[in-house]
Amino acid sequence: MKIAVLLVLALCLPALLGAQQQTRYSSSNKEAVKYFATAYQNLDEHLYDEAIQNSLKAISEDSKFIEARLLLADLYRMKRMYKPAVEQYAKVISLSPEFNRGVYLKAAEMEIHDAGYAQAQQHLEKYLTYPDISPQNNTYAKKMLADAKFSIQAMTHPVPFKPINIGPEINTANDEYLPVATADEGTLIFTRKINNNEDFYKSEMINGKWNTATYLSNQINTEKYNEGAQSISQDGKYLFFTGCNRPDGLGRCDIYIAQKRGNDWGKPVDLNPPVNTSGWESQPSINADGRTLYFVSNRKGGYGGYDIWKSTLGEKGWGEPENLGPNINTPYNELSPFIHPDDSTLYFSSDGWPGLGSKDLFVSRMDKDGKWQKPENLGYPINTSGDEGGLSLTAAGDYAFFSSDNLKGLGGYDIYKFELPVKLRPHLVTYVKGFVKDVKTKAPLEAAIEIIDLESNLPVYQDYSDDEQGDFLATLTSGKNYALNISKSGYLFYSENFSLKNYKIKSPFNIVALLSPIEIGNKVILKNIFFDTNKFDLEKESKAELAKLIEFLGVNSTTRIEISGHTDNTGNHQGNQTLSENRAKSVYQYLVSKGIAPTRLIYKGYGETQPIASNTTEEDRAKNRRTEFMIITK
Repeated sequence: MKIAVLLVLALCLPALLGAQQQTRYSSSNKEAVKYFATAYQNLDEHLYDEAIQNSLKAISEDSKFIEARLLLADLYRMKRMYKPAVEQYAKVISLSPEFNRGVYLKAAEMEIHDAGYAQAQQHLEKYLTYPDISPQNNTYAKKMLADAKFSIQAMTHPVPFKPINIGPEINTANDEYLPVATADEGTLIFTRKINNNEDFYKSEMINGKWNTATYLSNQINTEKYNEGAQSISQDGKYLFFTGCNRPDGLGRCDIYIAQKRGNDWGKPVDLNPPVNTSGWESQPSINADGRTLYFVSNRKGGYGGYDIWKSTLGEKGWGEPENLGPNINTPYNELSPFIHPDDSTLYFSSDGWPGLGSKDLFVSRMDKDGKWQKPENLGYPINTSGDEGGLSLTAAGDYAFFSSDNLKGLGGYDIYKFELPVKLRPHLVTYVKGFVKDVKTKAPLEAAIEIIDLESNLPVYQDYSDDEQGDFLATLTSGKNYALNISKSGYLFYSENFSLKNYKIKSPFNIVALLSPIEIGNKVILKNIFFDTNKFDLEKESKAELAKLIEFLGVNSTTRIEISGHTDNTGNHQGNQTLSENRAKSVYQYLVSKGIAPTRLIYKGYGETQPIASNTTEEDRAKNRRTEFMIITK
């Protein structure tokens, strides 16, 4: 139930209805009563501006005319003119403190919108002393009291906030809002409204500056329908967005997906059930691996008006959406979810949790059991008595984008960037950006990309490099070790390791993966085969790489390989030779135990005799300590 909306209707004019039925008003001035009656008639005819003017005339005839002031206050309230509404409610209370108890609730609502939190607290506490308050009004009053108390504390402990307009290359005299950036911050996509039509625009970062924004695509933008509330995958190849009232939609607003094709985008596709329904689905946010979609819906089974839900992509498509539960959703409205690439920090907007008025921004963190914790308000002055929403973060998590129309920008809503306070930041995230090419021709290749969490042996990213440019991009969360495998039919696979244990902020990983064709003599360094120091027992983190090797041998069933072990030059020659041979043998035995025929495998130890780097630094010695395989028969 939309409690806040219902209360606006229920509380709008109860005192006036009573006043209309009175045989006497608080004023005996006939002209004042005449203007008041006309104002009330204007209200009945929805002529609100005329009603305001006639109420003002009634008050000018009799400044102590309570009913006229209350009507004027309610009219200002209906038109969201908070400050004058507060002034008129205050006059009503000063003229007759017990005229109508509902005045205290309505006055407090306007005072919170106008950042008058101390006065709102007093009026709410007064209102809650009255007997026989309806359960609905009682709940709403207590909710606003919590807002007032929170706001008083928040304003005495402000958080750092220095918003920076990102410039005329993106912001114009029109409205620009809902910005989202790719993980490398190379592309920013946002919504621009021109003549009440919403379309997507993009800007590229060149030499540290945003270039002039351009129309995103005729494939996605339309002249007839609004496109907005978008989320872009970390690599910039998939765009999830909201389309409303489209002929191919299921409800008023649906979620669509479009895939980038070279320099343009393919035709958007409706996600269909179970994500989209005949109701309202909007504001998507896709997680780092592109397999969990967070979105907003008013579908049945929620906690309030608009709730945040999620759907996970499986073998049969998007799964049945799950509500994020009462630690996120309230009986009011939760909107604008943004799941950070760390996959465990969620930012969203809500008017249900204690805040400074209207909608505030919050952050919730996932615990080790996968449960969302109760959210934290981002604080003042990030949040204000107005509406805050549409926050997104850089992958690094140190900066946030948002839009505002009250910071003296270039016109309407502008897009801003600010440094996020440390305590509000997500887990540290970096990214790996790569290009896949043929080792001989240097031509870009479309290849399968897989990144695996070595502790759990589960993939955290699976996709393909671009078929035209060969590029890919994936985010990595700190505190873990990852294996990267790149494979393509007819080629040896590529192996890389990224250790983010005790990771501190540094440059992202940029690689060029050169794939070698399956030819005799070609080698692959298995960078995710691990042994303890001076030992030859395979560590459990090696299983993912070994599974990839088994898969390769299964696909290429006539191939025979040599498994080789190598060491650095530390220690004596014979010890290194023995250790390298035992390590190669351990890999051989593992493969045989998994069904690979022994006749397809040989193993050798080369000790320190075949270094690929100098042995003068620890980093180079680590490169020399390796396991390889080489094609000996195709």
